[in-house]
Amino acid sequence: MGMRTGYAELPLHGGKAPRWLFARMVRLAQEILLLMVDEFGSEEVLRRLSDPHWFQALGCLLGFDWHSSGLTTTTCGALKEALSQVGPEIGLFAAGGKGAVSRRTPEEIQTWAERLGIESGPLVYASRMSAKVDSAALQDGFQIYHHAFFFDRAGRWCVVQQGMRENLGLARRYHWFSEGLQSFVVEPHSGVVGARAHLVLNLVAEEAEPARHIMPELAGKPPDHLANELKKLQGLKLPERHALLLSDLDPQRLKSVFLHTYEAQAQTFEELLGVPGLGSKGLRALALLSELVYGAPASFRDPARFAYAHGGKDGTPYPVDRATYDRTIEVLARAVRQARLGEREELRRLRQLALLFRSP
Repeated sequence: MGMRTGYAELPLHGGKAPRWLFARMVRLAQEILLLMVDEFGSEEVLRRLSDPHWFQALGCLLGFDWHSSGLTTTTCGALKEALSQVGPEIGLFAAGGKGAVSRRTPEEIQTWAERLGIESGPLVYASRMSAKVDSAALQDGFQIYHHAFFFDRAGRWCVVQQGMRENLGLARRYHWFSEGLQSFVVEPHSGVVGARAHLVLNLVAEEAEPARHIMPELAGKPPDHLANELKKLQGLKLPERHALLLSDLDPQRLKSVFLHTYEAQAQTFEELLGVPGLGSKGLRALALLSELVYGAPASFRDPARFAYAHGGKDGTPYPVDRATYDRTIEVLARAVRQARLGEREELRRLRQLALLFRSP
């Protein structure tokens, strides 16, 4: 799957989906998942969830407000609830969620893995590293608050996570997919959608390789040495971009962080990124030092470049039509049940219907 990116405003909206709507979202999501796994397999479901455009369309089909940040969290919540019921049957599972729930992702992955008899280590690593990249290595001003992890029995996975900028009232969503992923730290996203960020430190951009090469070496130097180098930078007249990145770095406070990196003696950038306690400010300091002192530049490139089916929660484009929504669930449920009994006529008709509306 090639990189698919685009700009899409995702305003931060408060509140929750009403119970009557969320219950329907779960039921419809369940039937969609059953149908898709039956037709295409679990890998295709993961592939489509990793496509930000397809995911947006799914959220709209489920009846959530088409441009709200809540589309991400509520759609993932409905998918997770649906998979808690049918996941073992179709071999597809979900972990994580919003806020405190996201921090339980490794534990939830391990619980499912033990039941399935599969190795949890690579899945937990993928969850943690994707979260660390988008919270620390890609510094675009959006604070990650939602992390959903989907995987199948074969160990394939995708991530849907979202960050917010409360001062601007905007959100940004990040998608990952295991298929074709060559590196967690070199152009890893299958897509990023959201508001344009004005200043981005992108340490996972391809052109940031010089910084990724030198930063582990820098991190292995004594903490006092790094803190003193940062103090020197604060006394220089820096270009606006670097001045902004340096503005809230405190060399003395970072010494304790540098102690962790010194003790770790990481050999690669990916190992460095995994050091506990090393967050966005520590990485920013190392990136600045690598560029301004050692001539290894980082990148400042920003990677972020079906609501009429049932209506939307907030009445856009019109209030949710409950009767039509229930009819959709009924039709899909009947088609899935009959297909499992060997009668696939309903599915054949659904395919023919899709052909009628396919773009030429």
